[in-house]
Amino acid sequence: MAKKKAQQDDNLQELESALTKTERFIEENQKPITYAVGAVIILVVAYLSFSKFYLQPRQEEAQSQMFMAESYFEKDSFNLAINGDGNYLGFLDIIDDYGMTKSANLAKYYTGISYLHLGQYEDALGYLNDFETKDLLLGPIAEGAKGDAKLELGNTDEALKHYKKAYSMNDNELTSPIYMMKAANLLESMDELEDALALYKEIKQKYPDSTEGRNIEKYISRVEIKLG
Repeated sequence: MAKKKAQQDDNLQELESALTKTERFIEENQKPITYAVGAVIILVVAYLSFSKFYLQPRQEEAQSQMFMAESYFEKDSFNLAINGDGNYLGFLDIIDDYGMTKSANLAKYYTGISYLHLGQYEDALGYLNDFETKDLLLGPIAEGAKGDAKLELGNTDEALKHYKKAYSMNDNELTSPIYMMKAANLLESMDELEDALALYKEIKQKYPDSTEGRNIEKYISRVEIKLG
């Protein structure tokens, strides 16, 4: 018991010593600590004020300005969507004028897809690479669009990487079978028949009710014939 009591006393003395050193440090550095805490508070207040009084209004304005460009995009009028019509802003204007907003980021996606449809593949890649999202559908679609652009530019290996990433990002029945099919078609064209067949069969197993799944048997049969 006496040994245990002595150990407890030693621990208590160590704790008191540590507290004393901490108190001494705070006393000796009170002014710098006060300045540091004050600076952090100022930064937090400044950020919150910037978000509320600048970014939020800019985001609302950008959203209202972008509706016509989105309308042109939905009608496949990609040049007007990108550049505007003289009365309403295009996506490039949104990117330039509202650079820090969510709408400007989304405009990069629209611009990339628009350039892809117009056959301007390098421009498409530039904007798609700048686009950032955690959206479970837009993410795979943007990644798959990069694959389409790379394929059009003749870079099949890079295209395949993008397709694989696209169908792996978010396992769902809307986008996954589309990019699995694109990857399988590309593998088949590259004579990677066993890998293509494996993907075709995976589509059949996992997504039988998708458009790709309903038509998959002919692809499976074609590759099996090639494999002999």
